[in-house]
Amino acid sequence: MGKDTVHDKSSELDAEKCSTAKDSESVEDARTPNFNPKAESRVVRRIDMRLLPASMFIYLLSFLDRSNIGNARILNSTTGDSLVQTTRISNQQYLDALLVFLIAFALFEVPSNYMLHRFRPSRWIAFLIMGWGLMTMVIGAVKDFAALVIVRILLGAFEAGLVPGIVYCLMFWYKQDERALRIAFIIGCPTLAGAFGGAIALGVGHMDGIRGLQGWRWLFILEGIPSCICAVLVYFFYPDLPETSRWLSAEERALASNRTRIEGVASLGHEKVTWAEAKATLVDWRLYLHYAASISYSVALSSITLFSPTIVSGLGYEGLTAQLFTVPPYAIAFIITLFIAWQADKRGLRCWAAFACFIISGICFLVQGLLPSDAFKARYGLLCVAVPFSFAMEPSLLSWLTANVRGTSAATLAVPMNLASGQIGQIVGIYIYKNSEAPGYPTGHFTNAGFLLVGAIVVLILRAIYIRRNRSLSVTDYKWQL
Repeated sequence: MGKDTVHDKSSELDAEKCSTAKDSESVEDARTPNFNPKAESRVVRRIDMRLLPASMFIYLLSFLDRSNIGNARILNSTTGDSLVQTTRISNQQYLDALLVFLIAFALFEVPSNYMLHRFRPSRWIAFLIMGWGLMTMVIGAVKDFAALVIVRILLGAFEAGLVPGIVYCLMFWYKQDERALRIAFIIGCPTLAGAFGGAIALGVGHMDGIRGLQGWRWLFILEGIPSCICAVLVYFFYPDLPETSRWLSAEERALASNRTRIEGVASLGHEKVTWAEAKATLVDWRLYLHYAASISYSVALSSITLFSPTIVSGLGYEGLTAQLFTVPPYAIAFIITLFIAWQADKRGLRCWAAFACFIISGICFLVQGLLPSDAFKARYGLLCVAVPFSFAMEPSLLSWLTANVRGTSAATLAVPMNLASGQIGQIVGIYIYKNSEAPGYPTGHFTNAGFLLVGAIVVLILRAIYIRRNRSLSVTDYKWQL
């Protein structure tokens, strides 16, 4: 289809964007001598070095703390010391523990984003990190199903606000054609978490019995400590807004703020959330197609994250070896996620990037379900393809959403609603891999394939809608992005 015209860097498009700015002052600021490619590139590099590593590390910790229950489920199972064996919970109770986390996660995403809007991002995000770090360590002390459920609910409540909060903040630091790659660096961290999680579980598994604690208890304790330390650092050093960042010069602060303001994104302190704007966002039916796409890929993300050790066990690998074989799919996923997002930004093809990921991962899951249960090598090879492309679509879809949300107030609600909708898919994902169907797991593979292929259709429908809307706009109107 070629490059999207909204990503053309020509002066004609700059004029078009500026014509939609909220006031003439923003336009003049955008055209000052300091607003030049070299100065802008220098500021973007400084922002990248300050914001991206911190956000990536935070999300890595978050995903480790939420997904390590999948490793704990089978860790040291050969000696009778796994999570389910020690706490004497049934398979259904284990699934219920996963479910309550997702319910709490969905319920608290939108309220958490409003709290971030009210408080400084560094303070609110630090509070969330400290909360989930403590809850992760507490899981290492649970002795029965009831205690596990309570702590998982609290863990979900604390972790709920992180991703929508970070994606929301990126809108004030990066322009639309810069976000997909940055989101990919952050959202791609779960792939590293999956790789590290398996490797960490492999090492911690050898601690089984030390000081009378099972290996899975050490897993939760050791993975919760870094989060608590990180919370203190985030409180003091995590960047808030361009206008308040003392690590930038006055000229750099002005440039960083004006870069996004000319695209209609006002800073947190410049725009209040009103009920009228919230209502307009809630009744915008177009956004619900974005939410449907989120549901579609979340089924695969959930099932892969929570059951990859179990799936690998079904391929003939057991015990600590199963943990080791979960590493390659996630390591590949990080590279693929960054490459897809880079191409989505560079070529302005967010929808096609997401569509390709939906199709490739959907077909891989479909073939896995059709293969004989003893085709271990072929099914593992397909898993190494399905996992990367299942993760790679999320940054492009989130960037696509934020690029087509008008104003800060709408983003305050639309971004967390998109991610909260994804929890519906994640709830489906926790029930599709059934122990009774090992080692083939046809229900799990076919369900993932169905949702992913439907997601591909949703993406095409959204593209058609935006193309039709753009045709009705004048030359000077700010067009919907593809």
